[in-house]
Amino acid sequence: MSKTTLAIIAGISAAAGSAATAAIFANRSQKKETITPTTSSPPTSTSPRPPVPAPLPHPFKDLVSPVNPTGVFQYGFPGPINDLHPTLSTTSSFDRRTRNPYWVAEHITPESLNANNADRRHSVFVEDESIPEKFRAKLHDYFRSGYDRGHQVPAADAKWSQDALNQTFLLSNMCPQVGEGFNRDYWAHFEDFCRRLTNHYPSVRIVTGPLYLPRRDPQDGKWRISYEVIGNPPNVAVPTHFYKVIFAEDGKTGGDVSLGAFVLPNAKIDNEKPLQSFEVPIEAIERASGLEFASNLPLPRRKKLCEQVTCSLLVRDYAERQKNLMGAAPPKKPDGRFPLPQR
Repeated sequence: MSKTTLAIIAGISAAAGSAATAAIFANRSQKKETITPTTSSPPTSTSPRPPVPAPLPHPFKDLVSPVNPTGVFQYGFPGPINDLHPTLSTTSSFDRRTRNPYWVAEHITPESLNANNADRRHSVFVEDESIPEKFRAKLHDYFRSGYDRGHQVPAADAKWSQDALNQTFLLSNMCPQVGEGFNRDYWAHFEDFCRRLTNHYPSVRIVTGPLYLPRRDPQDGKWRISYEVIGNPPNVAVPTHFYKVIFAEDGKTGGDVSLGAFVLPNAKIDNEKPLQSFEVPIEAIERASGLEFASNLPLPRRKKLCEQVTCSLLVRDYAERQKNLMGAAPPKKPDGRFPLPQR
């Protein structure tokens, strides 16, 4: 991995811990071991030969086990259970341990965003009863926690139907997010950026979710994963970071897909911070999350999103964002691409 790529990865944390993120995302395959050369005399005819391991008496396939470990399934399958949950506006997989989603996927188009058939004033936050009661996040878990109920798929992306909009308020679509400076500011501008992509792409798919990344302890130099847990009893994990993986499709069968991957810290971020400073290789998110996002997308079809569009935010106050959800489109270059950001 080049120094430039490492620098981009290290920049994803606007708060403390950027070095931790860089180290976690570094490609370990690039590490080289130092090998100390040794010399040895060629074997002579009198040198003893190493013993040859005796073959197993029978191949494993012929062994008959005297025990049955899977017999425990008669009492129930321990898990993990992913709680795959499709709704009108989202598809998600839920992590029962953290009471947060693993990921939430959405699909937006110019037509879906232009339709305005719903009003979020008629929507309320609700617990997701499709998840067993002892594993789901509860409304009282967020009460006086100091964190927002942060949408992973934003409500503004589902205004084509009141039912679709309401379903974005399920707590299975939420994670605890820092409010001022993040959920209500930089993160909201990032969501607006995703919507504005539909000004030039007929189809945009987005996968969003939490991350729990380690930091180096300043006392002993060891790496540890540490995060707050809210609720009473404490059971809803507060992510250290959030990711978005963006697939901007050209609308052609077997056509190009502009792929973007971003990781942002769950912390206050200055609105002047360039969005592209949070761009990372998609493989970095896969290593950190244990998920795979584009294993079926051939390399020849992949384009880098930030080489096709200007990856920058349009910072507006909340009232102005509500008036124009899609925003203004960036101008095209003569070659049909969008101008690169001026860094």
